[in-house]
Amino acid sequence: MCRSIVTLRGPTPATDDDVKAAALQFVRKVSGYRQPSRANQESFEGAVDEIAGSVRRLLTDIDANSRRSA
Repeated sequence: MCRSIVTLRGPTPATDDDVKAAALQFVRKVSGYRQPSRANQESFEGAVDEIAGSVRRLLTDIDANSRRSA
């Protein structure tokens, strides 16, 4: 889908900046905007924040489940 999004799960925990950058790339790809207009800026940034939160929860849950399975 987006070649510049990298795998964030690995031996080193993803930083908040890594998560935010991946979310931004995803929103840019889905919306078709590299930089949204002022009218769309709030929606664009809200989507980035929501996706970043979802990604952080996913990574946290995956790590927690991996430790329980071990």
